[in-house]
Amino acid sequence: MRKTHSVECRQDGGVVNCRLNKADPLASLNAVRRCIVVLVFVVTVAFALVQGPVAHSESAAMPRFKAIAFDYLVLFNPDSIVPEVEQVFPGRGREFTNLWRTRQFEYSWLRSITGRYADFSEITEEALIYTAAAMKLELSPENKRRLLDAYLHLTPWPDTVQTLSRLKKSGLRVITITNFSPKMLRSNAENAGVIGLFDALVSTDANHTYKPDPRAYQLGMDRLHLEKQDILFVAFGGWDAAGAKAFGYPTFWVNRFNQPFEELDIRPDRTSTNLDGLVDFVLGNGSNHEVHGVEH
Repeated sequence: MRKTHSVECRQDGGVVNCRLNKADPLASLNAVRRCIVVLVFVVTVAFALVQGPVAHSESAAMPRFKAIAFDYLVLFNPDSIVPEVEQVFPGRGREFTNLWRTRQFEYSWLRSITGRYADFSEITEEALIYTAAAMKLELSPENKRRLLDAYLHLTPWPDTVQTLSRLKKSGLRVITITNFSPKMLRSNAENAGVIGLFDALVSTDANHTYKPDPRAYQLGMDRLHLEKQDILFVAFGGWDAAGAKAFGYPTFWVNRFNQPFEELDIRPDRTSTNLDGLVDFVLGNGSNHEVHGVEH
């Protein structure tokens, strides 16, 4: 009598074992088919189990927006010039820096209102000269150059580089909308080694405006070719957050100095004291951050 064999398959955990048994040809063929079905089933289940968490993780990290626009001082610490000022004017560094910064913004707004535009580098120099005169301090040409140069070498905040990297890797387009002059933007980005993390360094010098002029915020839409709702604006100052929100941008205020809200009947959508809150809002669910004055 001619001997035929069948195949018997058994699943042991995640392994399928097969062995030959004596049987008729038809039984053998059916056994092979059953073995193939079991094998395909096991592979399919295993693949689904592996892919499930990966797909969930990727969907959880999808950004809420298509682009993000930063004011530069969210990323660079303006107080990093204080030690340099202190060396030039011992004991007066903090006071001098505060008055200098205040006059910078006052001059930008005055020039904007009166239609006498000058870029932020020039305004920074004018504000420096005024501050020295107001505090009755002698400002030599050498020290003037030294202090102006400090604004070209600001120190990034500790969370800046990691945050920019994460946002960039998520697929977000990253730009600035800032009053800093193009020279100030590029110099600070190059010195910090982060210029490659931006899609564009947008300065309001492009259309000779200053925030909070709506035309300044419009530069983000023009550069990115996106609608307002697709661009998250990230402000350093409360006044800038109010200006961006009034323009119509979704707005996040990184309130690093714990300042009170501006009394302007408008508030940002979210706020935190560092960039961790921003990353959670953009890439996470943002459920642990309050909504502040969101208009519907």
